[in-house]
Amino acid sequence: PDNTRKLSIILHALFLISGTVTVLIGQFLPIMARHYVLDDLQVSFYFPSQFAGSLLGTFLTSIFAKRNQFLAASFIGALTMATGVMLMNVDSFPASLAAFALTGVGIGLTLPAINMTVLELNPMNSASALSVLNFCWGVGAIVCKPFVDATHNGGNIWVTTLILALPMFAAAAFLFFQPTRIISLADNSSDAETDTTPIWTTPLAWGIALFNFIHVGFESGMGGWLTTYTERIDTTNTTRLVTPTLLYFVFFVVGRGVAPLLFRFLNENKMLMLGLFTVLAGMAVTVTASSVAILALGASIAGFGTSWIFPTNVSRFSHMFGPTASRRATPLFICGTLGAASSTWLIGFVSEKTGSLNSGMYVLVVSILLLLVLQFGLSVHKRITQRR
Repeated sequence: PDNTRKLSIILHALFLISGTVTVLIGQFLPIMARHYVLDDLQVSFYFPSQFAGSLLGTFLTSIFAKRNQFLAASFIGALTMATGVMLMNVDSFPASLAAFALTGVGIGLTLPAINMTVLELNPMNSASALSVLNFCWGVGAIVCKPFVDATHNGGNIWVTTLILALPMFAAAAFLFFQPTRIISLADNSSDAETDTTPIWTTPLAWGIALFNFIHVGFESGMGGWLTTYTERIDTTNTTRLVTPTLLYFVFFVVGRGVAPLLFRFLNENKMLMLGLFTVLAGMAVTVTASSVAILALGASIAGFGTSWIFPTNVSRFSHMFGPTASRRATPLFICGTLGAASSTWLIGFVSEKTGSLNSGMYVLVVSILLLLVLQFGLSVHKRITQRR
């Protein structure tokens, strides 16, 4: 479309802010825990609240996807996210849970819609384009921790939320004046609408969706609990400029930048295996860390390894089932949302039952081991299919 460049700038900017908002829950967790005097299990309720909202948002996205109106979904998502962020200032634990739920609705609308827009605009280099897009998300995630540290005052988060909400309202205003149907596929549009290529009746599709369930759960668990986990190790509560959470997202973004170069030499399956083994090494360091410095090393390795896994898995889904698969990708994103809610809650549950957040973090180690087994099975399935 004629407005591709303008759309690209708006969507990448909105995706960057969305990265900050998505991981904001992890940075607000200690603040909310102290303000409302919550234990780990009570704090973990914030995650199901946000991800329940995200699940609803993903369902709503599927309605827009059927009409190829991804920009309309992004517009509504930006407004909803901004409103939810501002409602976090209401001084009530139930109200704060509702605010995170509303923010989740915006995330569930915005992230899949923008991913699918970029995917359809870049059918020939989808993995690379998605890596660049998610690189922007990573930049937003990187600045979240130092941004929150610099702008909040004790339990007062008014300035923090206002600075986040304003650019989202601005992005929504820009999107409002853009056409909502922007994609023109190479094939006939009526054929695209009636595409009967089987997707969700095949084991392969559900295998990829299960992969997304576990991996998004891992990313959400790390992003959501790493700041709190750092405070448990650093019992002196020393204020640090460079934290494990910051380094996790820094190397997450570095990995997104390196990924397009690695794709020149490795295919999707090899990239996924490389990423998973790197994450496993990082988690081995993380859960055995006896100091913040060692924890920072483990978090850095894990962040680098996980960086390209999500966009590569989404790209794999598109390559397996054709260019119109993005219109029917809702279960893929729903599984990711369910995985995020399950993993983050399970960490808090295990922590509360064992009295140790370190025990809870082993949920993430198990997640990576399961992903390695699943990835091996998906690789074997692909080779068998190609031989046929």
